[in-house]
Amino acid sequence: MKYRLLDILACPICKYFPLEHYVIEENIYGDRVLEEEKPLCELYCGYLSKEVKEIREFPCEECFKKEVKTGALYCPNCGRWYPIIDEIPQMLPDELRDKKSDLKFLKKYKEKLPEKIALRGKPYNLKVS
Repeated sequence: MKYRLLDILACPICKYFPLEHYVIEENIYGDRVLEEEKPLCELYCGYLSKEVKEIREFPCEECFKKEVKTGALYCPNCGRWYPIIDEIPQMLPDELRDKKSDLKFLKKYKEKLPEKIALRGKPYNLKVS
């Protein structure tokens, strides 16, 4: 998942923006060259986890070369979490999510995810499964 995607992603359930993100694995594509004008993001820089208006120097060249391979998105408003698997955020509504695969993801990465996701996240977590 490109970090700049966080500039447009909102929670599909409650529509909250911006989402928090937690990186477990990152891919680096060192041969990418930024040819667009900075900043690439309009409202929120996911790479720095800050609003664009708060940033003085934009690390767009560095950000452009990186993608989140494995991680999680988290909505601080409703407490839902969404896995990022093979660079793709899996942002499905609760009724379309696969409980077994979500719990498998949480068990695999529980040491690398915050408790608010692993133990209290919706719709599934390791405490109430």
